[in-house]
Amino acid sequence: MKLNKENIIKEITSIVNKTEIYDIHTHLYPEGFGELMLYGFDEMITYHYLIAETLRIIDIPYSDFFAMKKRDQADLIYKTLFIERSPLSESCRGVLTTLKMLGLNINSQNTQEYREFTSSFSAKEYTNLVLEKANIKKLVMTNDPFNNIERKIWKYKPDIDSRFKSALRLDFLINDFKSARHTMLRMGYNVTSTLTGLTKREIKRFLHDWIVKTNSLYMAISVPPDFTLLENSSRAIIIEECVLEVSYELNVPLALMIGVKRQTNPELDLAGDSCGKANIETIEYLCKKFNKNKFMVTMLSRENQHELTILARKYRNLFIFGCWWFLNNPSLIKEITTFRTELLGLSYMPQHSDARILDQLLYKWTHNKDIITKVLIKKYNKLLDVGWELTTEKIEEDVNRLFYKNFEDFLNLKL
Repeated sequence: MKLNKENIIKEITSIVNKTEIYDIHTHLYPEGFGELMLYGFDEMITYHYLIAETLRIIDIPYSDFFAMKKRDQADLIYKTLFIERSPLSESCRGVLTTLKMLGLNINSQNTQEYREFTSSFSAKEYTNLVLEKANIKKLVMTNDPFNNIERKIWKYKPDIDSRFKSALRLDFLINDFKSARHTMLRMGYNVTSTLTGLTKREIKRFLHDWIVKTNSLYMAISVPPDFTLLENSSRAIIIEECVLEVSYELNVPLALMIGVKRQTNPELDLAGDSCGKANIETIEYLCKKFNKNKFMVTMLSRENQHELTILARKYRNLFIFGCWWFLNNPSLIKEITTFRTELLGLSYMPQHSDARILDQLLYKWTHNKDIITKVLIKKYNKLLDVGWELTTEKIEEDVNRLFYKNFEDFLNLKL
């Protein structure tokens, strides 16, 4: 079907809404992972975004809040942010969008009704419901071999929902090797406190074993704004001489999530993390020196986004993705998606959910698709203005690239 000024809005909106999604970075788990699988109203309303927003307002010690039962925390957050005030923040609006998409009355303010709705489903049924409504075909978990609970689950070869793919998370190994090595020793890897040749071989064996065990699509590291490899640190040595060697050998990308300042306010627990501007030269160094390796990068500071996009024009082994964490707000998503499209065309991944609670997939992708749709409509209209012919079929291919195919193509890329 040929598109024109009269039908372009309707057609692009329809295409975006029906295109299946590959959510390439989440913290979600299927039912086989037991307590690691988080879903339902109480989990959604006590998410750390909403905790931070609430504790700006209520006058109680942080420790008193965290000593409360989860259900009581949920009731307090709902009362503070949804009843006493209008829920204008993106996190609050997300809760309302989610409840509405589940068919619940958002104006009833009946939290018990919301809880009972979730409990009427099994974990598998609820997973199916959410993934179908969000139109998620596949998603990627965050799998941490240093997490005691998760490590035990992998030991017994869990039956994993085929829609859930793995990514090997290495924060503990990279950022705190002195502590990580004790866990590795208990797992049978002969690592010492110094990075000898034997220790580096054992780290590589560990990485290889866990990539195979979990069938991970990529390795991932979250690092602070001052992240650099131009230093004689254990972090630099492990990344360059262990992680990147295994990454190249197995053709498994390294995903770098750069810019998080952990525990700026430790009393807030997970809600106490912040962000800072990072040095783009570290990414340039990696892409240039390790030009046969593949890097997936997202950065937390708005100020880094333009230079990251420019760098992606120069190196095809750099794949940028998503508006991460504090950037996952409509005004910023619109700005970042617009200039990424202007500079990179269709060769990036505009979004991932970063969801920790299954329900969050509903609002995050609904809100994101709305913004991406508006950006695409403007860009395609510019093509119509100069006389370029557009068809429904061509735009379907384009949107599939942005939501799905670009990631699979990058995984299979041989450099």
